[in-house]
Amino acid sequence: MVLALTLIRESVRDMRQPVVSELVQKGKDPYLVLISCLLSLRTKDATTREAQRRLFDEASTPEEMVTLPKEKIEQLIYPVGFYRNKAVVIKEVSKELISKYNGSVPDDIDTLLTLKGVGRKTANLVVTMGYDKPGICVDTHVHRISNRLGFVCTKDPEGTEMALRERLPPDHWKEINDLLVTWGQNVCGPISPFCSRCPVSHLCEKKGVTVHR
Repeated sequence: MVLALTLIRESVRDMRQPVVSELVQKGKDPYLVLISCLLSLRTKDATTREAQRRLFDEASTPEEMVTLPKEKIEQLIYPVGFYRNKAVVIKEVSKELISKYNGSVPDDIDTLLTLKGVGRKTANLVVTMGYDKPGICVDTHVHRISNRLGFVCTKDPEGTEMALRERLPPDHWKEINDLLVTWGQNVCGPISPFCSRCPVSHLCEKKGVTVHR
């Protein structure tokens, strides 16, 4: 797996990074990372990118966010997936951060998981991207590619996270999401991946692949 990540790292240099990674390059702000993660769930990066730009131009702190009416948040983030529900979550999370944590975002996974709408994927991404702490963020791309390579054999993202924590050296934990999300969006898609142009094809067991290019 480490060799595969090394080869993928070299190949993604000219590819566009995931939307949260682009945000972090402008400065590590755990709150913006958290909200960006919530917006990105079940939404394409291009849509998330524009929605977060509009939203953060209006409110970039919990204190600013709670002053926006829910309908205004809906308007700003549309057409992200489940935008009405996400507007409610964003406002409630912002209120909770103010009331319980003085407006700061917790820096540990267990506490983050107590926040409304925050699952392990989001919690790990906030910890790694917002606080530069160890964590393994597993989304659909990381889950699919880790299993496709044959490095793990798991049924769901949480199982993949736990398996990777056991098998992957800690110095690769923080980068795996960035690398495999970028790879999954450009080369190793869920249907008919581009195996012919993949530099790790010779290392890949191609589990579950029935058609490839």
